[in-house]
Amino acid sequence: MPLEMNRDVFITCAVTGSGGTQDRSPHVPRSPQQIADSAIAAAKAGAAVVHCHVRDPETGAPSRRLDLYREVTDRIRDADVDVVLNLTAGMGGDIVFGGVESPFPVNEAGTDMIGASERVAHIAECLPEICTLDCGTMNFAEADYVMTNTPGALRAMGQMMTDMGVKPEIEAFDTGHLWFAKQLVKEGILEPNALVQLCMGVPWGAPDDLNTFMAMVNNVPDDWTFSAFSLGRNQMAYVAATVLAGGNVRVGLEDNLWLDKGVLAENWQLVERAGTIIENMGARVIGPQEVREKLGLEKRAPKG
Repeated sequence: MPLEMNRDVFITCAVTGSGGTQDRSPHVPRSPQQIADSAIAAAKAGAAVVHCHVRDPETGAPSRRLDLYREVTDRIRDADVDVVLNLTAGMGGDIVFGGVESPFPVNEAGTDMIGASERVAHIAECLPEICTLDCGTMNFAEADYVMTNTPGALRAMGQMMTDMGVKPEIEAFDTGHLWFAKQLVKEGILEPNALVQLCMGVPWGAPDDLNTFMAMVNNVPDDWTFSAFSLGRNQMAYVAATVLAGGNVRVGLEDNLWLDKGVLAENWQLVERAGTIIENMGARVIGPQEVREKLGLEKRAPKG
């Protein structure tokens, strides 16, 4: 992909994520109403896309409950602002091994492994415009935790998403994930005009130095659309880097809790700052309808 600045940029806000971030900031939403309200505020600040996980409203722990996804979806769709809904499908592939000397039995408290159909049950229920597809298995920072996405499961989930008319957002944490995503397109499981999110600086995926980032960008086919993000204090630097490299941007409390040193952020503030960076670079922030036209999305109501 040639290096050419993107002049028409959309912002994705990753609203809450599934990690323990609610313990480090009071602004991380956990209940369906809090998640929806934060997403709506982000949309009003300029986010064209909101990427949502759900959490147990009492504990803040990651959840896969269909009723929570449905409530978040309905609240966002009933809001007085338009936004493209992107739901995670990354849950249900978590293995926490018992330890380096005794990996089995696995740690049941942290392990959450389910089948492909169950992993996308909330997608079938809510019919968002976009949902994520993590295109590879990866070690995360935790000692014995592995995010598990086998080729067979990804083929099955990708086909289900395509059949539902929901556009997969390929989550690429390293170059091999892009390699496999291109294979899914070659096999006809994913549509040719794919959407990909380059996930930089997530231990232990692709580090967020610029050489590695450009290696990822250069592995994105010319007819794909890409966004990118990095974590923590590099989040806003990657807004600028990604626009320069021809992409779109993602910000939000899933990836970064801070607005400034010592100042905890809200999602809308991160979106607003990203929009200022984009516009100061001479580019334009585009809205949800332009994103739908660009990506061929269909906005639908959920099943009654």
